[in-house]
Amino acid sequence: MCTDDDEDAFQDINRHKFFNTNNLWIRLDKLKEIVTANGGFIPLPMIKNKKTVDPKNDSSQKVVQLETAMGAAIECFEGAIAILVPRTRFAPVKKCSDLFLLRSDAYILENHKPVLNPKCIGIAPVISLDSKKYKLVGALDEATEDGIPSMIDCKRLTIKGLVKMSRKTKFVGDVSIVNKSDEAKYIPHGIISGPQDLTESDYQPPFDPCMACTIL
Repeated sequence: MCTDDDEDAFQDINRHKFFNTNNLWIRLDKLKEIVTANGGFIPLPMIKNKKTVDPKNDSSQKVVQLETAMGAAIECFEGAIAILVPRTRFAPVKKCSDLFLLRSDAYILENHKPVLNPKCIGIAPVISLDSKKYKLVGALDEATEDGIPSMIDCKRLTIKGLVKMSRKTKFVGDVSIVNKSDEAKYIPHGIISGPQDLTESDYQPPFDPCMACTIL
């Protein structure tokens, strides 16, 4: 909210080009009513999240994080409504799967904002990366060091286990990749479709002289 004097500046899209869609707009008088009626707080449901002290190390001390979600507060306000923002206007990134998709050719930049590639015909591919192996961005960066495969003809991609990808690979249709070993396995170049088990694979990408460097 803002004062009447600041309203023009607040609505100036040249000054404020980007907006966070994860917002709640609340009338303060209604908020006060709810807080007063509930003894000084909003009765939000408690969420229990199991985590580790070091998010990079699954073997570190296990802890429980207690939290409440502000989105759940809408149930406390009679007459609350939600505004549906289509995917054509924003590209959410909460997990590495979302970041992987946004970095791929399924999205392009238009007027400095990411939009779904027209070649996807209005439907973004569904991405599911192994949540334990690709929990943090560093793991995703390592897996895509040689680039991200083409996604414009992919409907769904599921990856379980450690892999290494390349921009020279193209996923088509429904793709499911599994690697049960502890060693990261390369996804072959070219068109990849359907289920792929890389556990016993010894594939190595062809030598690329453009990627080589000489240390003088």
